[in-house]
Amino acid sequence: MTEPGLAAGLARARALLAEAERVLVLTGAGISADSGVPTFRGPGGLWKDFRPEDLATPEAFERDPRLVWEWYGWRREVVSGCRPNAAHVSLARWQARAPGRIRIATQNVDGLHSLAAVEGSTDGTTDPSADLAEVHGTLFGSRCNGCGLRFTDRATVDATAIGTLPACASCDSLLRPDVVWYGEALDPAVIELAFRWAAEADACLVIGTSALVHPAASLPSVTRENGGSIVEVNPEATPLTAHATVSLRGGAAATVPSIVPLPRTTPITADSP
Repeated sequence: MTEPGLAAGLARARALLAEAERVLVLTGAGISADSGVPTFRGPGGLWKDFRPEDLATPEAFERDPRLVWEWYGWRREVVSGCRPNAAHVSLARWQARAPGRIRIATQNVDGLHSLAAVEGSTDGTTDPSADLAEVHGTLFGSRCNGCGLRFTDRATVDATAIGTLPACASCDSLLRPDVVWYGEALDPAVIELAFRWAAEADACLVIGTSALVHPAASLPSVTRENGGSIVEVNPEATPLTAHATVSLRGGAAATVPSIVPLPRTTPITADSP
Protein backbone atom coordinates (compact mmCIF):
# COMPACT_ATOMS: atom_id res chain seq x y z
CA MET A 1 0.00 0.00 0.00
CA THR A 2 1.19 3.49 -0.74
CA GLU A 3 -0.12 6.87 0.31
CA PRO A 4 2.19 9.10 -1.75
CA GLY A 5 2.05 12.83 -2.26
CA LEU A 6 -1.03 13.89 -4.17
CA ALA A 7 0.63 14.49 -7.55
CA ALA A 8 2.65 11.26 -7.41
CA GLY A 9 -0.37 9.28 -6.24
CA LEU A 10 -2.59 10.59 -9.03
CA ALA A 11 0.09 9.84 -11.63
CA ARG A 12 0.62 6.31 -10.30
CA ALA A 13 -3.11 5.57 -10.19
CA ARG A 14 -3.62 6.90 -13.70
CA ALA A 15 -0.73 4.78 -15.02
CA LEU A 16 -2.08 1.60 -13.40
CA LEU A 17 -5.52 2.15 -14.89
CA ALA A 18 -4.13 3.04 -18.32
CA GLU A 19 -2.00 -0.11 -18.39
CA ALA A 20 -4.87 -2.42 -17.38
CA GLU A 21 -6.54 -4.40 -20.13
CA ARG A 22 -9.66 -4.81 -17.99
CA VAL A 23 -10.78 -2.76 -15.00
CA LEU A 24 -13.47 -3.40 -12.41
CA VAL A 25 -14.80 -0.24 -10.76
CA LEU A 26 -16.48 -0.79 -7.38
CA THR A 27 -18.49 2.17 -6.13
CA GLY A 28 -20.27 2.97 -2.88
CA ALA A 29 -22.22 5.86 -1.41
CA GLY A 30 -19.21 8.17 -1.51
CA ILE A 31 -19.30 8.51 -5.30
CA SER A 32 -22.78 10.04 -5.09
CA ALA A 33 -22.10 12.39 -2.18
CA ASP A 34 -21.31 15.32 -4.51
CA SER A 35 -24.56 14.67 -6.38
CA GLY A 36 -26.49 15.43 -3.20
CA VAL A 37 -27.89 11.92 -2.74
CA PRO A 38 -28.92 11.64 0.93
CA THR A 39 -28.03 8.59 2.97
CA PHE A 40 -31.51 8.22 4.51
CA ARG A 41 -29.75 7.31 7.75
CA GLY A 42 -28.81 9.14 10.95
CA PRO A 43 -30.35 12.33 12.35
CA GLY A 44 -30.50 13.98 8.92
CA GLY A 45 -31.69 10.90 7.10
CA LEU A 46 -34.82 9.90 8.91
CA TRP A 47 -38.12 9.73 7.09
CA LYS A 48 -41.11 10.47 9.30
CA ASP A 49 -40.62 8.36 12.44
CA PHE A 50 -39.26 5.24 10.78
CA ARG A 51 -35.79 3.78 10.38
CA PRO A 52 -34.82 2.39 6.95
CA GLU A 53 -34.29 -0.97 8.62
CA ASP A 54 -37.98 -0.99 9.61
CA LEU A 55 -39.17 -0.38 6.05
CA ALA A 56 -36.70 -2.14 3.77
CA THR A 57 -37.72 -5.73 4.57
CA PRO A 58 -40.04 -8.30 2.99
CA GLU A 59 -41.96 -8.42 6.28
CA ALA A 60 -42.59 -4.67 6.20
CA PHE A 61 -43.92 -4.91 2.65
CA GLU A 62 -46.19 -7.79 3.53
CA ARG A 63 -47.44 -5.92 6.61
CA ASP A 64 -47.98 -2.53 4.98
CA PRO A 65 -47.13 -2.27 1.26
CA ARG A 66 -48.69 1.18 1.07
CA LEU A 67 -46.29 2.59 3.69
CA VAL A 68 -43.27 0.96 2.05
CA TRP A 69 -44.24 2.27 -1.39
CA GLU A 70 -44.80 5.73 0.11
CA TRP A 71 -41.21 5.72 1.36
CA TYR A 72 -39.75 4.42 -1.90
CA GLY A 73 -41.87 6.82 -3.92
CA TRP A 74 -40.50 9.69 -1.81
CA ARG A 75 -36.96 8.40 -2.30
CA ARG A 76 -37.48 8.26 -6.06
CA GLU A 77 -38.62 11.87 -6.07
CA VAL A 78 -35.65 13.01 -3.98
CA VAL A 79 -33.04 11.13 -6.01
CA SER A 80 -34.66 12.13 -9.32
CA GLY A 81 -33.51 15.66 -8.55
CA CYS A 82 -29.87 14.54 -8.31
CA ARG A 83 -27.55 14.58 -11.31
CA PRO A 84 -24.47 12.48 -12.11
CA ASN A 85 -21.36 14.29 -10.92
CA ALA A 86 -17.92 14.48 -12.54
CA ALA A 87 -16.96 11.05 -11.21
CA HIS A 88 -20.00 9.33 -12.78
CA VAL A 89 -19.49 11.25 -16.01
CA SER A 90 -15.79 10.44 -16.37
CA LEU A 91 -16.43 6.73 -15.73
CA ALA A 92 -19.25 6.69 -18.31
CA ARG A 93 -16.99 8.30 -20.90
CA TRP A 94 -14.22 5.83 -20.11
CA GLN A 95 -16.61 2.94 -20.63
CA ALA A 96 -17.83 4.41 -23.92
CA ARG A 97 -14.26 4.72 -25.22
CA ALA A 98 -13.21 1.25 -24.07
CA PRO A 99 -16.27 -0.96 -24.62
CA GLY A 100 -16.17 -4.24 -22.77
CA ARG A 101 -13.03 -3.33 -20.84
CA ILE A 102 -14.42 -1.17 -18.02
CA ARG A 103 -17.01 -2.84 -15.82
CA ILE A 104 -18.79 -1.16 -12.90
CA ALA A 105 -20.20 -2.93 -9.85
CA THR A 106 -22.09 -0.52 -7.61
CA GLN A 107 -23.58 -0.89 -4.16
CA ASN A 108 -25.73 2.19 -4.80
CA VAL A 109 -29.39 2.08 -5.78
CA ASP A 110 -29.53 5.69 -7.03
CA GLY A 111 -29.28 4.88 -10.75
CA LEU A 112 -26.70 7.60 -11.40
CA HIS A 113 -24.29 5.33 -13.28
CA SER A 114 -27.07 4.37 -15.69
CA LEU A 115 -28.13 7.99 -16.08
CA ALA A 116 -24.55 9.09 -16.80
CA ALA A 117 -24.25 6.38 -19.47
CA VAL A 118 -27.49 7.42 -21.17
CA GLU A 119 -26.76 11.14 -21.03
CA GLY A 120 -23.24 10.57 -22.33
CA SER A 121 -24.35 8.52 -25.31
CA THR A 122 -23.60 10.26 -28.60
CA ASP A 123 -25.79 8.03 -30.76
CA GLY A 124 -28.65 7.25 -28.41
CA THR A 125 -27.88 3.52 -28.45
CA THR A 126 -26.07 3.21 -25.12
CA ASP A 127 -27.40 0.35 -23.01
CA PRO A 128 -26.97 1.47 -19.39
CA SER A 129 -27.15 -2.14 -18.21
CA ALA A 130 -24.14 -3.20 -20.27
CA ASP A 131 -21.05 -3.65 -18.08
CA LEU A 132 -22.96 -2.42 -15.01
CA ALA A 133 -23.89 -4.62 -12.05
CA GLU A 134 -26.22 -2.95 -9.53
CA VAL A 135 -25.63 -5.47 -6.77
CA HIS A 136 -28.27 -4.04 -4.44
CA GLY A 137 -30.82 -3.27 -7.16
CA THR A 138 -32.15 0.14 -8.13
CA LEU A 139 -34.73 2.62 -6.88
CA PHE A 140 -35.78 3.08 -10.50
CA GLY A 141 -36.90 -0.47 -11.06
CA SER A 142 -39.95 -2.51 -10.12
CA ARG A 143 -40.46 -6.24 -9.77
CA CYS A 144 -43.68 -8.23 -9.81
CA ASN A 145 -44.45 -10.22 -6.67
CA GLY A 146 -46.44 -12.65 -8.80
CA CYS A 147 -44.80 -13.43 -12.15
CA GLY A 148 -41.36 -11.95 -11.37
CA LEU A 149 -41.39 -9.45 -14.24
CA ARG A 150 -38.68 -6.77 -13.78
CA PHE A 151 -38.41 -3.47 -15.57
CA THR A 152 -37.01 0.06 -15.34
CA ASP A 153 -39.55 2.29 -13.64
CA ARG A 154 -39.21 6.03 -13.02
CA ALA A 155 -42.94 6.60 -12.62
CA THR A 156 -44.32 8.65 -9.74
CA VAL A 157 -45.83 6.41 -7.08
CA ASP A 158 -49.39 7.02 -5.89
CA ALA A 159 -49.43 5.49 -2.41
CA THR A 160 -52.66 7.04 -1.20
CA ALA A 161 -54.36 3.63 -1.02
CA ILE A 162 -53.71 -0.06 -1.68
CA GLY A 163 -55.67 0.20 -4.91
CA THR A 164 -53.42 2.94 -6.29
CA LEU A 165 -50.13 1.09 -5.72
CA PRO A 166 -48.13 -0.05 -8.77
CA ALA A 167 -49.53 -3.26 -10.28
CA CYS A 168 -48.16 -5.64 -12.89
CA ALA A 169 -49.46 -5.08 -16.41
CA SER A 170 -48.99 -8.77 -17.12
CA CYS A 171 -50.66 -10.52 -14.17
CA ASP A 172 -52.08 -7.61 -12.11
CA SER A 173 -50.14 -8.66 -9.01
CA LEU A 174 -48.65 -6.03 -6.72
CA LEU A 175 -45.27 -4.65 -7.78
CA ARG A 176 -42.45 -4.03 -5.33
CA PRO A 177 -39.30 -1.88 -5.56
CA ASP A 178 -36.53 -3.80 -7.33
CA VAL A 179 -34.01 -3.47 -4.51
CA VAL A 180 -32.42 -6.00 -2.18
CA TRP A 181 -34.01 -5.69 1.24
CA TYR A 182 -32.62 -6.63 4.65
CA GLY A 183 -32.87 -10.38 5.06
CA GLU A 184 -32.85 -11.04 1.31
CA ALA A 185 -30.06 -12.65 -0.68
CA LEU A 186 -28.41 -10.77 -3.49
CA ASP A 187 -29.40 -11.77 -7.01
CA PRO A 188 -27.04 -14.72 -7.68
CA ALA A 189 -26.63 -13.83 -11.35
CA VAL A 190 -25.63 -10.24 -10.56
CA ILE A 191 -23.12 -11.01 -7.80
CA GLU A 192 -21.62 -13.93 -9.74
CA LEU A 193 -21.12 -11.60 -12.70
CA ALA A 194 -19.38 -9.04 -10.47
CA PHE A 195 -17.03 -11.69 -9.07
CA ARG A 196 -16.22 -12.91 -12.57
CA TRP A 197 -15.37 -9.35 -13.58
CA ALA A 198 -13.17 -9.03 -10.49
CA ALA A 199 -11.27 -12.20 -11.39
CA GLU A 200 -10.74 -11.00 -14.96
CA ALA A 201 -9.63 -7.48 -13.99
CA ASP A 202 -6.04 -6.26 -14.10
CA ALA A 203 -7.03 -3.42 -11.78
CA CYS A 204 -9.85 -2.69 -9.38
CA LEU A 205 -10.74 0.96 -8.83
CA VAL A 206 -12.63 1.32 -5.54
CA ILE A 207 -14.50 4.59 -5.05
CA GLY A 208 -16.33 5.85 -1.99
CA THR A 209 -17.05 2.60 -0.21
CA SER A 210 -16.37 1.67 3.41
CA ALA A 211 -15.21 -1.79 2.30
CA LEU A 212 -17.34 -3.27 5.07
CA VAL A 213 -20.47 -4.52 3.26
CA HIS A 214 -19.97 -8.05 1.96
CA PRO A 215 -19.94 -9.80 -0.41
CA ALA A 216 -19.20 -6.72 -2.58
CA ALA A 217 -16.36 -5.69 -0.25
CA SER A 218 -14.52 -8.88 -1.24
CA LEU A 219 -14.34 -7.97 -4.94
CA PRO A 220 -11.02 -6.02 -4.74
CA SER A 221 -9.40 -8.97 -2.97
CA VAL A 222 -10.38 -11.25 -5.85
CA THR A 223 -8.64 -8.92 -8.30
CA ARG A 224 -5.54 -8.75 -6.09
CA GLU A 225 -5.42 -12.54 -5.65
CA ASN A 226 -5.42 -12.88 -9.44
CA GLY A 227 -2.42 -10.57 -9.80
CA GLY A 228 -4.24 -7.26 -10.29
CA SER A 229 -3.73 -3.93 -8.58
CA ILE A 230 -6.11 -1.96 -6.35
CA VAL A 231 -6.61 1.80 -6.57
CA GLU A 232 -8.68 3.26 -3.74
CA VAL A 233 -10.32 6.70 -3.70
CA ASN A 234 -11.85 7.66 -0.36
CA PRO A 235 -11.74 10.70 1.95
CA GLU A 236 -10.79 8.40 4.84
CA ALA A 237 -8.80 5.22 5.32
CA THR A 238 -10.80 1.97 5.18
CA PRO A 239 -10.06 -1.69 5.89
CA LEU A 240 -9.04 -1.93 2.22
CA THR A 241 -6.38 0.80 2.46
CA ALA A 242 -3.65 -1.49 3.78
CA HIS A 243 -4.08 -3.77 0.75
CA ALA A 244 -4.31 -1.10 -1.95
CA THR A 245 -1.55 -0.51 -4.47
CA VAL A 246 -2.39 3.19 -4.35
CA SER A 247 -4.77 4.78 -1.83
CA LEU A 248 -5.84 8.36 -2.50
CA ARG A 249 -7.50 10.52 0.13
CA GLY A 250 -10.11 12.69 -1.58
CA GLY A 251 -13.69 12.99 -2.74
CA ALA A 252 -14.84 11.13 -5.84
CA ALA A 253 -15.92 14.10 -7.97
CA ALA A 254 -12.61 15.90 -7.40
CA THR A 255 -10.32 12.88 -7.72
CA VAL A 256 -11.73 10.39 -10.21
CA PRO A 257 -11.55 12.63 -13.33
CA SER A 258 -7.84 13.12 -12.62
CA ILE A 259 -7.03 9.40 -12.70
CA VAL A 260 -9.34 8.08 -15.41
CA PRO A 261 -7.12 7.73 -18.50
CA LEU A 262 -9.09 9.83 -20.98
CA PRO A 263 -7.53 12.01 -23.67
CA ARG A 264 -8.85 15.50 -23.07
CA THR A 265 -7.84 19.12 -23.34
CA THR A 266 -10.31 20.57 -20.83
CA PRO A 267 -11.30 19.37 -17.35
CA ILE A 268 -14.25 17.01 -17.17
CA THR A 269 -17.25 18.31 -15.26
CA ALA A 270 -20.75 16.98 -14.93
CA ASP A 271 -21.89 19.76 -17.31
CA SER A 272 -19.18 19.27 -19.93
CA PRO A 273 -20.47 18.43 -23.42
